[in-house]
Amino acid sequence: MFRRLRTGILLALLATTPARGAVVVSSKLSSESALIGQMIRLLLNAHGIPTVDRMRLGTTPVLREALLSGEIDLYVEYTGDAAFFFNQPANPAWQSLRAGYRLGAALDYAAHRIVWLTPAPADDAWALAVRRDVATAHRLRSMSDFGRWVRHGGDVVLACSAEFANGGTLARLEQTYRFHLRSSQMIVLSGGETAATIAAAAAGTDRTNTAMVYGTDGGIVAANLVLLTDDRHAEPIYAPVPIVRAAVLARYPQIRALLRPLMRSLDGDTLRALNARVQIDGESADSVAADYLAATGLAR
Repeated sequence: MFRRLRTGILLALLATTPARGAVVVSSKLSSESALIGQMIRLLLNAHGIPTVDRMRLGTTPVLREALLSGEIDLYVEYTGDAAFFFNQPANPAWQSLRAGYRLGAALDYAAHRIVWLTPAPADDAWALAVRRDVATAHRLRSMSDFGRWVRHGGDVVLACSAEFANGGTLARLEQTYRFHLRSSQMIVLSGGETAATIAAAAAGTDRTNTAMVYGTDGGIVAANLVLLTDDRHAEPIYAPVPIVRAAVLARYPQIRALLRPLMRSLDGDTLRALNARVQIDGESADSVAADYLAATGLAR
């Protein structure tokens, strides 16, 4: 009985242990993280690098611990998160993609021998998006435009989360762009998922015309909203960036060059369109990832 039990445990362990030399590719829980993670995994496979799929493993702390402990080898992080990894939230470098990338890469390599590869030219930070008819009528393209509109008595009704309203983000935007929203101009939604805030703005629920969004949300275009640019850089940049253990990169140095054109192709418009296929149209992240690699010729 004991021998059969021990054999069963061993077989279970072997079933979950990555093949020798395989790169364990993982992702956060979000559809975007899983989408880019699958692109990376499929691209590595296409060039003869064996991989193990550990997508949607958990939240940022879970992924971070798994990477540092060697349970996974590579996943897509966001540049602004390094401000919290290294307890430097006030450092102005995070407001710049280039400066934030350089600082985060240097800190992570020095502390943990984690290598940051090429970042995407996109920003997944919190932002505001306005219904297109309202944006057109009031010439709203940037947060500076939005601040002007509010100061001049604009009929703003914002749908957002409690974390956005009370956690410092809204206060930073108000201070930077010189406006103030009264409580009567905000609808704080329970849970505060961006799918709900986007839907409220698109439908005009309780006169809502502005939504808290993430910069690469697939629903922005589908809901006919205009994303306002953070033209004075009030918020940190959250650019997607693959990060990998140095020991794994030493084993497969070609990973760096393989992922460079992929990540450079993922600008904000591209990610919003791809995310919409998953978040709005219901396609699987796997199929969208494979289709994108084929359409761009990155994986032949």
